[in-house]
Amino acid sequence: MLNTAGRAGGKAGPVGNSPKTRSGTTVDELCTALRDRIVSGKYFPGQRMSQEQLAAEFKVSRTPLREAFQRLEADGLLVSTANRGVHVAPIVNSETEQSYALRILVEPPTVAAMVEVLTDAEIEQMQTALADMRKYRDHNKKFQKAHQAFHDVIRVLYPKSFAELSHSLHTMIYRHQSVYLSHQRTPEDFIDLDSDLVEAIAEGRTGSARRILEFHLIDAALGLVLDADPDHEFDSLLVALRGRDIVIEHDDAGRIPRPARIYWLDHDKALPERATSNLILTYAPR
Repeated sequence: MLNTAGRAGGKAGPVGNSPKTRSGTTVDELCTALRDRIVSGKYFPGQRMSQEQLAAEFKVSRTPLREAFQRLEADGLLVSTANRGVHVAPIVNSETEQSYALRILVEPPTVAAMVEVLTDAEIEQMQTALADMRKYRDHNKKFQKAHQAFHDVIRVLYPKSFAELSHSLHTMIYRHQSVYLSHQRTPEDFIDLDSDLVEAIAEGRTGSARRILEFHLIDAALGLVLDADPDHEFDSLLVALRGRDIVIEHDDAGRIPRPARIYWLDHDKALPERATSNLILTYAPR
C-alpha cells in the first residue's frame, strides 16, 4: 500500500523543523508528534534522535523530551544504548509476524461478537469506507486511511483492554507497512476481502465474519512479511493458526510459499475457491 522504497536504507539526517510547533509543548504532545513521525516512516529505522535539535524545534527543555523518549522506548519505537544515544528502533520481521499472530487470535472472535450489536448506521460507515478504498486504490496513503477507517468502525466497540492491544499491534504493523510495503496487488485483495466481511456482517453471519477476517489477516501477514524477506521462517503465526484449526502449506523450517494453500479443518463456505496473491483457499481433505 505504501511504497517508500529506499527510505529505510537512507543516510540518517537531521530531524526537520516544523512551523507548527509552539512553546510549552507537553510530554503527551511530544509523544504524539514523535510517534506519528516514527510510525509513518518519516524517521526511519536506525535514525539518531538529536535531543538538541528536537528541543529547539519543539521549544522545550530536555526534561520533557527525555520523558517522551522513555515512553516511546517502552512502546518499542525507540532504543537507547550507552555512548550511542537514542535511535529509532529497527523493524524486525519476526516481531511483525508476532503482531499478526496475536491479532489473529484476538480480533476475529471479537469482531464476530460485535456483529449482533453493530447498527445499520455503523454498517453504512463501513460501506462508505469500502467505497473510499475502491476510489483510492491507486493512492497508497488515502487507501490505507480508508482501510483503517473501515476496521475502526468495529474496533472502537472492543472492550478497552482489547482495543488497547489491537491499537498497539496495528501501530507496529502500520510502521512496517509505511517503511517497506510495496506489494502493488494488495489493495485489490483487501477490497475483495473487506467486501466479503461487511456483507457477512450485514447478513448477521457471525461465523463467516470470523473466518473472513482470519483469512484477511493471514493474507496481510504473508504479504508484508514475505515482501520483506521471501525466505522468512514462520513460527508464531503457525502456532496461532494451529490454535484456530487452520492448516497452511509450509515446509519443516516454517517457510511458506506464495501463494500458499490453506484450509480450515471445519470449513465455512463463506469463502469458496477464494484466491489472492498470497493464499489459495481449499477444502480440508476428506
